[in-house]
Amino acid sequence: MTEDIKLDGHHRVTLEKIFGHPLSHNIQWHDVLSLLESVATVDEVHDGRFKVTLGDETETFDAPRKHDINEQMVIDIRRMLKGAGITPDHT
Repeated sequence: MTEDIKLDGHHRVTLEKIFGHPLSHNIQWHDVLSLLESVATVDEVHDGRFKVTLGDETETFDAPRKHDINEQMVIDIRRMLKGAGITPDHT
């Protein structure tokens, strides 16, 4: 699956932020949403909620009220990406 994924430079930077250590606190939602739309099925459900299906996993995320995603969202998105084999080292 990961062989078919081609990320542009912007998506690669976002992916690196998601997997960065220590955990980044300045990852913007619109950047994450753009990355997810390029590698997953993303449907806006209602009221700023997004259903994301990546591989065998489906998760619903609330768009953050501020521009940046919170720590738990980084952890959840990191887990989904890693589960699908999408990491900075493998894209």
